[in-house]
Order: sequence, then structure tokens, then C-alpha cells
Amino acid sequence: MTQPPSQQPPQGGFGSPQDPQQGSPQQPQQPAQPPQMPQGPPPVPPQAPPAGQPQQQPPQPQPGYGYPQAPQPGYGYPQQTPGPYHQQPGPYNQQPGPYGQQPGPYGGYPGGYPTQPQYPGAPTPPPQGGGSGNFFKGRPAAIIGAAVAALLVIGGGTWFAVSGGDDDTKPDAKQTSGPKPSGSESVDQGDGSGTGGGKEVDDLNAGRKDGESKVLWLTKNDIDLPRNGSEVYGPWFAGDVVVKGMYKELSGFSATDGSKKWTLPLPGELCAAPVRGTDDGKLVIGFKDGTNDKAKCTQMQLVDLKTGKAGWKKEITEKGAFDLLSDITLAISGDTVTAARTGNGEAFRISDGKPLFGKLPGNCQPQAFAGGPKLIAAETCRTSSYDKRQEQLQELDPTTGKAKWTYKLPANWEVDKVYSVSPLVVSLSQRDQKKWSVIALNDNGTLRSQIDGGTDRFQPRCGGGFVVFSQILEGCVGVAADANTFYMATEPKSGGTVRTNTVVAFDLNTGKAKWRADAPAERTMLPLRTEGSNVLLYMEPRYDSGGAIATLPPTGGKPTVILQNPASTSEIERTFWSPKLAYQDGRFIIASGRVSASNDAEEKEAKTMMAFGK
Repeated sequence: MTQPPSQQPPQGGFGSPQDPQQGSPQQPQQPAQPPQMPQGPPPVPPQAPPAGQPQQQPPQPQPGYGYPQAPQPGYGYPQQTPGPYHQQPGPYNQQPGPYGQQPGPYGGYPGGYPTQPQYPGAPTPPPQGGGSGNFFKGRPAAIIGAAVAALLVIGGGTWFAVSGGDDDTKPDAKQTSGPKPSGSESVDQGDGSGTGGGKEVDDLNAGRKDGESKVLWLTKNDIDLPRNGSEVYGPWFAGDVVVKGMYKELSGFSATDGSKKWTLPLPGELCAAPVRGTDDGKLVIGFKDGTNDKAKCTQMQLVDLKTGKAGWKKEITEKGAFDLLSDITLAISGDTVTAARTGNGEAFRISDGKPLFGKLPGNCQPQAFAGGPKLIAAETCRTSSYDKRQEQLQELDPTTGKAKWTYKLPANWEVDKVYSVSPLVVSLSQRDQKKWSVIALNDNGTLRSQIDGGTDRFQPRCGGGFVVFSQILEGCVGVAADANTFYMATEPKSGGTVRTNTVVAFDLNTGKAKWRADAPAERTMLPLRTEGSNVLLYMEPRYDSGGAIATLPPTGGKPTVILQNPASTSEIERTFWSPKLAYQDGRFIIASGRVSASNDAEEKEAKTMMAFGK
């Protein structure tokens, strides 16, 4: 096995990398050793300069860094977005499924999930619109122009359908003083549009067995949607309020009984939102600057999740040649919200909207951010070659944008998803070579380990919806991490109508598997997060049993069910399209990832959220 210059043989197993430098984060760092396995390490690419110092810039190709990326539903999992007049999945006996055909959570194929690589690098068909592959990177401007022109022709109908067309006469975002909350906190009981005590919920609980959870409430769609339906954003929690956004509206519901607490109309269609709000219940969302097919995702709005009141509003101005084609993506870390697109990143203070930082020093600029306890930037760097891609990761100070450390990826490897910010666990991909890798970094940005998946096949489910030429790093389920362990669910194995899978726990210090926990017979389970020392899981529903929330101890073993949903409502639980999952304060909430229907009557019957509890 060929080793890079001046490195010792890898430690911790065949093909595992060894970080050549565990020193100060200000020192130049070597990149991760080969994300592909079990082949030997690749040559060591040029070292990154100390954090915060500009790189020497060679002659640049046009149009420079920040080439727009392919749409970003998630690595290897194209988001299944219904087309015009696409039927929302109906009851179980009318929809494909339940196994191999039923739409899976977070962007699964309607005909079953695509074949994934033998982890971490065996060939697989390239993702169709997924992953972090950047189609335009390393291609001359003439080719880019032709591709963009083709996209405008092909994608125009979709953009028109989503935006509602020119016949929408709602006020333009640039001509309004900003959204205002509407209505009161009154509860209209019994109509299913945000109620908890109506007859329908009572009927849903009629078949509940001993030991099963109750259906606390069920909401149905009450928004007049465009013909192509709408993506659903959220849910977010603030005290006893759970909030979702859809089309041109944010709504807050009582987490206890589902009654609608507030509604915030927006001048344009929702087009961006972070996966989390602030600790004190604030959120910054993005919406379009108009209501016709030419509207762009440029407007940011602060919202109080507890009351629905709108705060400051900002417009993200165009700074690059491709900004007019790119949606923004948002992330929150502390009192900072970042907005990123095509190699341009900006940050604002959430409390008052004050700009904090924009373009970073040096040759590399953010293309996406991941937030939470740390602010992580995935950055694209200029190169002197059309066929060479260079990316890096940095932890930034959320207030100043100053880099705390820099981790440079091997050439032509790209940041795909951030599975965990603290500890930092990152998915990398090399689309041209059809390779995939997962690495863990130390707090100072040096390599901690590379996950050794052996011969297992894994299936993180990464949603985030459809964004134009942009990238969403967060929002994956099927993965979780605590200080020393990373958990990942395997791809379900099917035999006839039976599907089941396994959760594998990896030691973050070595990358090696510590233990495996099989799902109960004929069930599949997905890690959602860690809670205390345990792993919190969602066990997906079957035709004869409801879904369940369960835990795994840090030593593995059998999952312990803490909330078992009724078998009598499993048919409804399985019909939520590309579902979003949340467990908070003993309540489990499942929300549709997208709402679409073939006519107005079906649109009003479309179920949007369902809550279970004891």
C-alpha cells in the first residue's frame, strides 16, 4: 500500500487515515486520507495555509469560484417533488407500498430507495440531482452558459407552477411594509384544521389498544396552494407552540391540543428556513421578492415563534454573476443567522438584523453553512484548472466570521452533508468517481477518524427540499452522534414484503464499529438524535402496527419502546409524504414534507401534521 510522503502506516484498521498533524489549528493541515476504501491513500494535495491568512492566487479561470451547484435535496436521495396536479398519496390500499414502493421519509423514491454504494466508495449510479456535486465547477463559461440556458427552458414550467404564475395578484414583497400576524388565538373546534378536541380525533382514538399512545391532534391543510403544491417547512418548537410554514404563510399551533395560535401571512412564497430557531424562540425565514415566475429568493424576515409577530426584514443583494439563479439557504448559530448561495455568504445578528460579516479573506468563500452550537462553513476555493475542484471546511466565529481552523479536503472531494456539528461529523463525496466517505474532526479541525463502514450499506435520509443552485448541509435523519460515538442506520433489507435494518455504532476516535443493534423483526428504525446517554429512534409504521419512538442504550442491545402509536391509525401515519419527524416533551409529531393534491377538495383534506402522546 502506497503511503503519502512522510506519513506512517495508517492506524486503526486497513485504509483508515492518520492525521499527520495534531498541532495548533493555526498550522497548515493535511487533508483526510482516502475517503475511498479499501484502496490505499491518495497523494497528499497542497497544504492549507494557516487559518485567516490569504492564499496565493494563481491565474483564475472565468467565472471564478462560486460556480452554481446542482439542486441539493441530499446526497444520493433525490427529493421526490410531485409535479403539476400530482396526487398526494392516499390511503394505504390506494398508494404504492407498503414496502419498497411506499415513499420513504425525507426524499425517498416512490419506487423504493436507490441503490447505495457499498460503503464507503463502491460504484453506484450518480445521484440524480442529489449530493453535493457541483456540475458547473471546472467548466468553461461557454459551457456554463449553455447549461443555464437549457435549464431555463426545461425548468421554467416548474418555477412558474411553484410560484403561482402571473395571475397571482398578492402584493409584491418590495412594495409592502412587511408581513403582519393575522387573526386571534381562537380555536375553531372540530374542523380538523388545527384542533384537538373534535369528533375526528375522538374517532381516531376509538380503536386504540392498551399501551398505545393517543392521537392528540390532527391538522389538515387550510391554505389555497398553487397547482404544484408546496413544500412544508418546520416544524419548530417554542415553548408550547409548534410552528410550520407552507407557501405564503407561517402558522403556530398549540402543542397540547393543536389549536391554531397565530398565522403570519407573507408577501411572497417561503423559499428558505433554518432547521432550528434560537433558544429564545426566534426564527429567520426567507421568502421570494414577488409573486410571479420571475420572483427570486432574496427576502429575509425575523419571526417570533411564540407570538407570530414579524421583526426586522432584510434583502440579500446579488453579488455574483450566478446569484440571480440561486436560492439562499439559512443556518442559525447563537445570535447569528447566515445566508449563503453560490460561493457568497453573509451573516446578520438575529436580535437586531445588523450585518456581521460578508466576504471572507482569502481564496475560498462559503457555499453553505451548518449551525447550532458551532458555525461550520463549507467553502469553495478558486483553482487554476477547470477540471480540479477544491473545497475546505472552517469553523467561523459567529460574530466576526474569523476562522478558528481550516480543514482542506483532498482535490475533487466535496462537502456533502454535516451529520453533526458537535462533535463534527461530515459526509464527503466525489461524484465523478462515485465515492462517498464520512469523517470526524477534532475541536481544532484536525482529523479525528474516518468511519469504517465495512461491507454494510447505509442510508442517511436528508431532506431540505428543492433549492436552485444551492446547498443545504443540515436536516438528515438516520444519523446521530454524542461525544464519542456516531450512529448510522443501514439500508433496509427486503425479503418479499418484509423490510428490516440495523443501527451501527462507531467509535469516533478510531472510526471502527463498536456494536450493532438490529431492529425488531419486520421493522425499520432511524436514529433521530441522542438524548442523554441514549439514542432516540423512530421505528417506522407497518400496515398492521403504528410507528414508535424508542431508545437504544450506549452499549447497544434491543430498542426500548417509549411511545407506541396506535395500529388503528398506522394507515394515516404512513400517508404523510416525505415526513418530517419531531419528538418533544413526550409528544411525537409527524408532518408532511410536501402537500399536493389533484383538486381543491382533496387539497382541503390533505393531512399536514399529526401528534401522538400519552
